Amino acid sequence: MNHRLLCLALAAGVGVLIGAGSVRAAEPLTLQAAVERALGANPGLRAAATDVAAHEGAIAQAGALPNPELELLREGRERTDRTSTVQLGIPIELGGKRAARVDAARSSAEVATASLEAQRAQVRADTVAAFYDAVASAEAQRLSGELAELAERASMAAQRRVDTGKASPLEATRARVAQANARIDAVQAGRDLASARIRLAAMWGGDPGSLAIAAPGAIALPDAPPLAQLTARLESAPALRRARAGIAHRAAQARVERARRVPDVTLIVGTQRESTQERVDGGRRAVLGLSVPLPLFNRNEGAMLESLRRVDQAREEAAAEQVRLRSELAQAHARLLAAHEEAQLIENEVAPGAEQAWQAARRGYELGKFGLLEVLDAQRTLRQARHQYLKAVAEAYRAMADIERLVGPWTQETP
Repeated sequence: MNHRLLCLALAAGVGVLIGAGSVRAAEPLTLQAAVERALGANPGLRAAATDVAAHEGAIAQAGALPNPELELLREGRERTDRTSTVQLGIPIELGGKRAARVDAARSSAEVATASLEAQRAQVRADTVAAFYDAVASAEAQRLSGELAELAERASMAAQRRVDTGKASPLEATRARVAQANARIDAVQAGRDLASARIRLAAMWGGDPGSLAIAAPGAIALPDAPPLAQLTARLESAPALRRARAGIAHRAAQARVERARRVPDVTLIVGTQRESTQERVDGGRRAVLGLSVPLPLFNRNEGAMLESLRRVDQAREEAAAEQVRLRSELAQAHARLLAAHEEAQLIENEVAPGAEQAWQAARRGYELGKFGLLEVLDAQRTLRQARHQYLKAVAEAYRAMADIERLVGPWTQETP
């Protein structure tokens, strides 16, 4: 068996059956299709998108003018000695309160939009990781099946040697135990695949039982771009954009509190009718007034101070977020490089040697040149090499998914 079959490690395609109870064959699901499905049907993203849409109402409400007040006053009970006044109070906002409210509502909408983008990046990264976990689990199950077949052949060869008197019955027993362990590994690989299907289907709320595995095909390791290029893209990272939007929102709220320090006035217009004994219908005269609150005790200084401190807090949180992103990016990049190095080392050195050792031990055992222990040891080494390669490649894709969560999707052409 050629060791380069290990390059098929992450090549399995994943298919999805449309609708429950469908009997139509599942179509292969590519990574791009899985990401699109998750971004379009993820429940958390739908909730975040609804929150963004709700801010449209908040912006409209912030721009609404205050309602006027209609007031009716009557003095006296007798028709010959009564004064009736009808007046309309029209509030007039001063200090740019309405514009400040609208700016605050819009900045809040920008925070929600930035949060949605950050959540989309998180869902995309989680989907990529879950996709390749499912692919790696499918390939691990296939390899476990192959190793179980190899163990069965070794057990049969041991039994033939026992039957011909070339080996003791103990060798046949050891071979059967090794075969049972290989079958246990295959069962465990099946459980791992089922768990990976559940995690992948959960990204869009699908049915994990509808996921199918297509035929494997070769796939390369993800690119390992230089850390400097990735760090340069942190300025446009979704999480950092959200933090900066939070600063702008806090500053807009501070402007709202500053505008509230300016008292509003109420314009009063109306008419008054007075009834006397000489003239029951009375005479009418216009009423015109102005109501101005006196800011003697409440000048909104406490709220203003709080809002300014909130702006400082948002700036410090943005700085802390930038430090955190740099640290996480460096760690993810280190994981990617380590996984690259491990996978290449296994593919170029460990796997060929393990494959050759297994083939030599198997042929030598059939010819009576080696004992069963050498065969079992070579088989165990080959199994470990294959599974280590799978883990390394899967870890490389998980690390790349974390990098894309921080800096956005990365392609070979990305500067």
